[in-house]
Amino acid sequence: MRILTRVVVMLACACVALADAANTTTHDVAMHDGVVLKTDVYLPGKAADAYPAVLVRSPYPRAVVATQSANLTEKGFAVVVQDARGTGDSGGAFTGFLDDGWGTNRDGAETVAWIREQPWCDGNVGTMGGSAAGNTQVLLAPVTREVRCQIIEVAAYDFYRDLAYPGGVWRPEQSDAWFKMFGEKGEAARATLRAHPAYDELWVGLNAEVKAGDVAAPALHIGGWFDIFKDGTLRAFTSRQERGGEGAKGNQKLIMKWSGHGDYPKDLPLKFPENVFDVKVSKLRDRMLAYWLKGDGEIGDIPTVQYYVIGDDTRTGAPGMEWRTANRWPPFPPHTKSLYLYGQELQEAPPENFVTRTYTYDPADPCPTTGGCNLTIPFGPFDQRVLLERKDVLLFTGPALEAPVEMTGPVRLRLFVSTDAPDTDFCAKLIDIYPKGDDRHILALESIQRVKYRDGFEKPAPPLTRDEVVQIEIDLGSISWIFDKGHRVAILVSSSNYPHFEVNPNNGDDFPTMETMRKADNSIHMGPKFPSALIVPVRWPDLDTDGDGVPDEMEWNNGTDIRDVSSK
Repeated sequence: MRILTRVVVMLACACVALADAANTTTHDVAMHDGVVLKTDVYLPGKAADAYPAVLVRSPYPRAVVATQSANLTEKGFAVVVQDARGTGDSGGAFTGFLDDGWGTNRDGAETVAWIREQPWCDGNVGTMGGSAAGNTQVLLAPVTREVRCQIIEVAAYDFYRDLAYPGGVWRPEQSDAWFKMFGEKGEAARATLRAHPAYDELWVGLNAEVKAGDVAAPALHIGGWFDIFKDGTLRAFTSRQERGGEGAKGNQKLIMKWSGHGDYPKDLPLKFPENVFDVKVSKLRDRMLAYWLKGDGEIGDIPTVQYYVIGDDTRTGAPGMEWRTANRWPPFPPHTKSLYLYGQELQEAPPENFVTRTYTYDPADPCPTTGGCNLTIPFGPFDQRVLLERKDVLLFTGPALEAPVEMTGPVRLRLFVSTDAPDTDFCAKLIDIYPKGDDRHILALESIQRVKYRDGFEKPAPPLTRDEVVQIEIDLGSISWIFDKGHRVAILVSSSNYPHFEVNPNNGDDFPTMETMRKADNSIHMGPKFPSALIVPVRWPDLDTDGDGVPDEMEWNNGTDIRDVSSK
């Protein structure tokens, strides 16, 4: 819990920077059902009738936010900091985030309306914050057209996928630990979410992606490649940028950093250069707020997309470890390549023969989490060699690369699997294997898929029979990573990654109990009939599909007349 506490304090501090204000008051803001939300207001110490206001709504302590040194009030903003329902000094029941969006209770939208009615507000309201304070913004955005700008850092977007059940599997190290911070109230909220393991109406009410067309606010979206919400950040940007309502569409900005949900451990196996700090998020935040809330300055020179490309950390001159800019995400046309699993290898040619690899998965002895996108335990691009001696871990390795290979965009793994259990999980990790003499197996991506949700997350598929082979797809998410020459692309497959993901009891239940857990013999099938493959994004810089003399990449980035971006 010490790690989580440090992360919470850091993220709460990052939500907004405030110094001692000349005019600070505390208010009881009543919601439509009579519940009172405790709210602090900080006004600039300058003579003015009204100011643009910046709202921060969070379950974290208001006092932590209020004690920070960088002072938005000195920049002429009123700042409003509110305890979310059921937390801090606010009344009502804590439900996680069920009261922050478009449900029966609409606490965020009602608070915005209250702010705009105050004599110290000039009618312009923005929002900002990270982590939970980013989540409240995401859910607020579709409910009101009165938010002029949002600064959303490391936030969920589809809460089923991003916060609770990626691949249909509960996240104990993240969700269990987070709700525990709020005591009995948190346990009640946690129990509600655990009672909904399938994607149902509860989760529809926490999926901001389906409401993108109702959003009117410009925003700066900030994420990191090893953040717990990285793919939510990308989907928030793309859906609002491409399908947002008037005011939102075309007015989103994205920054994808090298980082995670907090500070990396000092002994991180992959070393980043100092240039990771070249993009100054706080300065861009201030410019966005000034432009959209005050009409001050210009933001046309801020790139639509800024993203960090990860690469080799040892070879001088190796590509990657640099910032890039683009006009959209992903920055390149969606061309893909399949790398087929065959025996212990990854190969470009489809396999000609049938091969099966089988291992025994025991939920009482799960494969331990080693780095990745974690909240409460060490996270980041960790070396995975410590896992290779386990008998329930399979490694598939490609040949040493003759030239660098870039993967920028979404990655997925298609597997043909069978099991002797009614249900089980398959986990996957994308690995960058360094050349001999170094031999690090650096984690780039990871994810999971519960077999019973292979046909969709709305309801379970029928239990498997012993000899039944089914196709599953593991969504590994997105990355920008260059595998340098001499490196090898690899996939690590297992059936557990605990406590990052909850263990599957192999009996069809959603959660394990010691009394009913059982072992499972799980198999991966490869061959002409079962083309298991890693499907990766590839760049073809010179490809000109429509033959007009302009490469596809340029047309894609400029949003011009590219007609065919079919995969090969």
